[in-house]
This record gives sequence, structure tokens and C-alpha cells, in this order.
Amino acid sequence: MRNILAFGLVGLLAGPAFAADMVPMTRDNGAPVGDNQNSKVAGPEGPVVLEDNALIEKLARFDRERIPERVVHARGTGAQGVFVTSEDFSKYSKASVLGTPGKETPVLVRFSTVMNYRGSPEAARDPRGFAVKFYTDQGNWDIVGINEPVFFIRDAIKFPDFVHANKPAAVTNLQDPNNAFDFFSRVPESTHMLTQLYTDTIGMPASYRTMDGYGVHAFRLVNAKGQQVFAKFHWKSQQGLKGLTLEQMRTTDTDYATKDLYANIVAGNFPKWDLYVQLMTPEEVEKLSYDGFDDTKVWSGVPEVKVGTMTLNKVPANYFEYTEEAAFAPSNLIPGIEPSPDRMLQGRLFAYADTQRYRLGVNYEELPANRPLVQVANNNQDGAMQSVPRTGNTNFDPTNVPGQPAEQPAFRYAQYKVDGMTQTKAIDKQENFRQAGEFYRALSKVEQDDLIKNLAADLGQVKNEQVKDIMVSHFYRADKDYGTRLAAAAKADIKDVEAMADH
Repeated sequence: MRNILAFGLVGLLAGPAFAADMVPMTRDNGAPVGDNQNSKVAGPEGPVVLEDNALIEKLARFDRERIPERVVHARGTGAQGVFVTSEDFSKYSKASVLGTPGKETPVLVRFSTVMNYRGSPEAARDPRGFAVKFYTDQGNWDIVGINEPVFFIRDAIKFPDFVHANKPAAVTNLQDPNNAFDFFSRVPESTHMLTQLYTDTIGMPASYRTMDGYGVHAFRLVNAKGQQVFAKFHWKSQQGLKGLTLEQMRTTDTDYATKDLYANIVAGNFPKWDLYVQLMTPEEVEKLSYDGFDDTKVWSGVPEVKVGTMTLNKVPANYFEYTEEAAFAPSNLIPGIEPSPDRMLQGRLFAYADTQRYRLGVNYEELPANRPLVQVANNNQDGAMQSVPRTGNTNFDPTNVPGQPAEQPAFRYAQYKVDGMTQTKAIDKQENFRQAGEFYRALSKVEQDDLIKNLAADLGQVKNEQVKDIMVSHFYRADKDYGTRLAAAAKADIKDVEAMADH
């Protein structure tokens, strides 16, 4: 034992001189680490001893560095910045972030791909996540969107199946268009989203800076008088829109989008997006030929109103804290912004916050990236990783003890009438194909050519001829020229396609 102690002491005294401007290395408990290069052993040739706490702690912490990755949107990139309100929007919403021109609100944005794992290539045919967290003076507000104005499915009950069909396959762990299109062939509402996804400009953005973002769903805005209007949010890139061709996608740097975003921010070329809002009254929504809360539809012809501008001007100091631990949820709403009856949104209100509780623990909103700037006062307690202390014996409400968290009578959710018989059935006004056709016809000839080429590259791999024919028949019903050209490019039987389209 004397030899071991002597060796340790000699090693410590003989170590390199400690520079005055260096931070002493410590263990997690704050105790100093004397030697970070050599383990503690029982003699020159002896085994490593279990009491080397610095070694054990270092290895144990390393073994636990990874947290569960997101099931979707695993590959992401975070950036920080500010949102500046440009219009007084208080006549529509009592949300303070939208009410005062010139008001500055800090933001955190997380861009992402959707289907593949955390280290997967960014150059993939995939929607891009566009999630924005506003740190407002009324609490955190999240717009959890993508770079397309619509989505593949209109009901959250289909979401796990949609993800399973599009993620790497259960047997091979490779993405398989046979699975994806097998699913989509039975989900005709996906036609609009797929048509947008297979364009170059939308489906393969040249950078995160050169794409738009959308909240996708309708939300209910409520003003101070309790008056209500429905809204959709659109982030419009000041850098313009630019995409990659199929050939460019196949040869692009796998980390191209993150490198581009961070390089531009570091160079002072701060990317900006203007936030626009579409507004419709409940009566106007009711008159639409399609369901206005169907997230596979855009609000055609409804004008947009600009409400502010977002500038990203900072690369976060720590990737893990501000990308991996950043947690977004559509349920993070503030007074003046509430959900609509959108069935997909209603499911996301639960699922997104729940997945963060699984990944990060029930106290995930105490982490730096998620912590509101306002004081949080509630009766929640305990749970893994609770870091904000609570004091006193009163952890319940109501109570006669003064100074405890209390409800705010001035804040009430909007009132609206709900009636009818409970049911389990699809929405009535579906119109699965019309807007897909309108989008196709609005493209230039070059854009149409690229869409056909991109879509056929994946659809042509489908081995089940019936699935292929059904898929092409969906696009044929959207636009005859679209379906005819795609049938030829994907080698589908046009007669079978036409027959299916007639049913």
C-alpha cells in the first residue's frame, strides 16, 4: 500500500506546471483530477483498481452519453436568433409576441430531415423540419412545422404506420420504396404532398436558408375580446427558394445543409424569414369545398399578412444542448393562440410533448434550450433530473397558504360550440386530388419534367405492379398529363391506370 500511495504522490508532484489561465480539471463532484492519462493500478504490472473513481466515473459517463434519438426528425441542426414584430396583430390575437411593432423575441430554430437516423445524410428526398421556439413574455410558443404547406395524412391515427412504412425497413434497415408506396397506394390523400415532395425546389432544398417553413395546421387566434379567427403560419425565406436536382442530390456533401447554415451565420450573412399569416373566419372555413382543417390542403386564394421577421444570428455554443436536447411541441401555446379541430394536429398535441418526456425526462422543460424566460410556477414536483428547486410543504391547489401558485382568472380558453354524435369515420369533404393537379399545372415545363424524373426514380423501383398502377392512378386523377407521363417514366400500364382512375 505504501508503494501505491508513494507512486500516486510522486506522479502528482512530478506533473506539468499548471498555467494560471487554465481551468483545473475536476470530477463531477468538483474534486480535482490529478492524472487524466494514466489509470490507478496495483503495482507496475498489476490490474487497475476499482477504487480509481476518476476512471470509473469517466467510463460510466461515456457509456451514457447518448440519449434516445427522436423517432422522426433525428438528424437536426439548431440555430438561435430573434423575431421582430412588424405589425400590430392585437385585433386578431392577444398573444403579446404578435401585438407590438418593434417587439423583439428570442428564438431557437431546429432544422431537420425526417425519416433517417441521427447521423444520416442531409441530402435526402425528405421533408425538412422547420421548428421555431419563441421565448415570449407569456411563455414559450412553438411553431413545429416543415418546409411544405401540407402533409401526407390527415389523421394522427395513421402516423405510426406512415412512419413505419417510410423509415428503414424492419428486415434490412434500409429505406424501401416498396414499403412507402404500398402504404401511399392506400392513402390517396398523400397525392398532394408527394407531388410537392418530388419537386427539386421543395423536395430537395439547396440549403436550410433557401427554403420556406409552414406551420401546416390551422390554429385558432383569439383576441382580448374573445373574438376568434383561424390562421395558418408561413415562414417566407428572404434568401429565395432554391433546390437541388436529382443528380446534384446524389453527389452532395452529406452534411451540406448544416455546413452552409453555420458558415453563413459565422460570416455574418444572417439568414432571415418573414412570418406571414393567412386568416379565415369560422364562417369562411365552413363554405370551403374541402375541409378547411384538413392538413393535406392549402387555403387557396386566401391572402397572407406579414407580421414580423426572424433573423438567425448565432450558432449555439453546444450542439447537444441546443439541438439534441431542444424539445418542440405544438402543445406549447400561449394566450391568444389555440388549436383548431385539425385531426392531425390534435394527435400531435399529445405525441410531441410525450416523446420529449420519454427522451429527456419529465423535467425536460427545465433544460437551457427549453426553459421559458418567464417564471414557471406550478405544483409539479420530483421526477428524473429535476433541477429547479421548490420549497415549502404546499404542493397543491387550492390552498389557504398565501404566496402559492394560483390560477389566473383573467385567462380563459376560447369558448366555442361543439355538438354532434361521437363517431369514428373519415371527414366528409376530402377532395384528395384537385389541389395536387393545380400544383402540377402551376409548375413550369422544366419543373414538371424534373418532378416526373424524380418521382419515377423511386416509383419505378416498386416491384408490385398493382401498387405501382394504383399510385400512378392517383396522379392521373390529379392531372391526366401528369399521370400519363409518369406511367411512361415508371413503366406502369397506362390502360390499367386509366381503368383504376375511372373508379
